[in-house]
Amino acid sequence: MALLVMKFGGSSVADAEAMRRVAQRVVAAHRAGDRVAVVVSAMGDTTDDLLDLAGQIATGAPPQREMDMLLSAGERISMALLAMAIEQLGVPARSYTGAQAGMRTDTAHGRARLLDVQPDRVRRTLEDGAVAIVAGFQGISTDDDITTLGRGGSDTTAVALAAALHADVCEIYTDVDGLYTADPRIVPSARRVTRITIEETLEMAAHGAKILHLRAVEYARRFQVPLHVRSSFSDQEGTWILVGRPLTEDTMEEPIISGIAHDTSLGKITAVGIPDRPGAAAAVIGAVSQAGVSIDMIVQNVSTTDAETSDISFTLPESDGQTAVAAVRGLQEQMGFADVLWTSHVGKLSLVGAGMRSNPSVASRLFSALADAGVNIEMISTSEIRISVICDQSDLQEAVRSVHTAFDLDAEEEAVVYGGTGR
Repeated sequence: MALLVMKFGGSSVADAEAMRRVAQRVVAAHRAGDRVAVVVSAMGDTTDDLLDLAGQIATGAPPQREMDMLLSAGERISMALLAMAIEQLGVPARSYTGAQAGMRTDTAHGRARLLDVQPDRVRRTLEDGAVAIVAGFQGISTDDDITTLGRGGSDTTAVALAAALHADVCEIYTDVDGLYTADPRIVPSARRVTRITIEETLEMAAHGAKILHLRAVEYARRFQVPLHVRSSFSDQEGTWILVGRPLTEDTMEEPIISGIAHDTSLGKITAVGIPDRPGAAAAVIGAVSQAGVSIDMIVQNVSTTDAETSDISFTLPESDGQTAVAAVRGLQEQMGFADVLWTSHVGKLSLVGAGMRSNPSVASRLFSALADAGVNIEMISTSEIRISVICDQSDLQEAVRSVHTAFDLDAEEEAVVYGGTGR
């Protein structure tokens, strides 16, 4: 008898029919002898609909506390409906909000982080032979306010619950049959990955792959939670994410490249003509950090016009562009640099694979494929198992397809996408 945590995304519980399909899967696992806890996202586009509604009501920025109260309602609707559907099939089920399930967070509304998980009520429900259903994406803060974990936070809820319950596996159900070598909506010939290391998954999630939330993968690595990503629309085995396994020589028997991630949500800032002296980069990056903006890739090089100055370019979420530009411009007079340039619609392609550590040809194949596709590279960043490049967003899809083919990742059959969002 196993203890399973099953997480279902918005497309998996989008309507009554989908809800009944999920209930049947949960009941089948329960009747097979497993103890089952379920984490659910809001139905379909519910969260977006609530955001739109708030925009119609509130002029300017609405209070973050009230936004959390509003947005957490979507998952509560899902959990109650799923509990009813499971009960209809003759299996007892009890639903719990994040607060009732013991998800304690900090006080950062809209982007709260989990501080502690004490799922006592969930554990008692499982011991009583019932299915426990938990609303994802939410918790209760140290000052007893409802908080949300940010978009994709239901993945984090599921992994955290699995860790606290010492579950045998955390199953993440979505609308595709697992992780693929690229987004199958862009590359129909993408191949399903059957096994992937947690380190590779972290790189994929951090650089644009949308199937798993980055914080959930980080949590899984920290607490050694086995993950199985699969479709709620089929019974096919999905992708197993290997935890607790070092990247040793046995992984070299696996494919050199595990997948290609891409990101279309970035912008780029360049601070031009910064005096080339110690502490200059720290001042610029520090100002952006203090403004609450996360930076992705950073490149510093000697200015093409003045050998005593340098240019610093960095990428960041496009939605944070104006905040970051203002922060950097605030240093311009003090530091005496020439200008601050903002570029929107930046695209990022990331090639990920544990095998590339021992294969010196990966970089040249990547750059050759991009050159053949007519894609100009603006920035390059690397890690031990990843190479990322920045290009114009209009070139990104063709870049992904070209690189995918260049590394022989194409499958003979097209990938099946059952829903529409990937989550």
